Amino acid sequence: MTDTLVTEKATAAAWFKQLRDEIVAAFETLEDTHDTGPLADAGPGRFEVRETRRSAPDGGDAGGGLMSVMRGGRVFEKVGVNVSTVHGELGEQAQAAMAARKGIPGMAEDPRFWASGISLVAHMQNPHVPAVHMNTRMFWTPHAWWFGGGSDLNPCIEYDADTEHFHATQKSHLDPHGTAHYPRLRDWADDYFHIPHRGRARGVGGIFMDDYCTGDWQADFALTRDIGRAFLPAFVPLVERRRTQPWTDADKDTQLIHRGLYAEYNLVYDRGTKFGLATGHDPDAVLMSLPPMAKWR
Repeated sequence: MTDTLVTEKATAAAWFKQLRDEIVAAFETLEDTHDTGPLADAGPGRFEVRETRRSAPDGGDAGGGLMSVMRGGRVFEKVGVNVSTVHGELGEQAQAAMAARKGIPGMAEDPRFWASGISLVAHMQNPHVPAVHMNTRMFWTPHAWWFGGGSDLNPCIEYDADTEHFHATQKSHLDPHGTAHYPRLRDWADDYFHIPHRGRARGVGGIFMDDYCTGDWQADFALTRDIGRAFLPAFVPLVERRRTQPWTDADKDTQLIHRGLYAEYNLVYDRGTKFGLATGHDPDAVLMSLPPMAKWR
């Protein structure tokens, strides 16, 4: 492994951890400042943090990360912000899937991998505040490396102004890297976060990319960083705008039914969920994205 590659991996992993720290601090600040409206009289929520480990077949060190989850806050009903850096060898099923989807030859001869990233899902107390998902990651094999990730908004009660703000903020962060990025990643998100058996989108979209590698690591990493940097300014103003709105039992029922859609997507289609479980990562961390409560008709 070259010195440059070692530095690039360390740089990427450090950035994902830094972004995690910024988001955790921002979300706890939202809890602290929620002093009017529903649940304002409750105590502010705080993240519980524990280390996670990936299970290696031989019992050796295969990396891990931090699982940070807040439950029962004034603003957040459940939110998880996880970071991990894991490594090892891909099993035969993962090798075949990667070779087929990415067209990478030689996986069976050298199945080593390294992956680092941040993954976030927030389910809100107030049905007027949208749920949200965000992740960014770097993946390496001896045959190829790439970046991926994005963020998407999942309101159960849609507000056009919120959707417009979320998308406009992401566009403003992507445009400096080339104006073709936002429409391409927006369309990619619409395609990826689609629930085929329901014939509908999971939410109101966002941005998403995978397998992103132009051959210029610095430029690709800069784009990935700005996807992560767009998250807080895209999402926090929506929380501040909606968190004091009163809600009804009917609103809560609508939220729980929409969460059922979210759970269906993550368990049936999400590639990150499948990869995490297939490669031996901590199942609680992998399934952190599931809502605390959901409902089906």
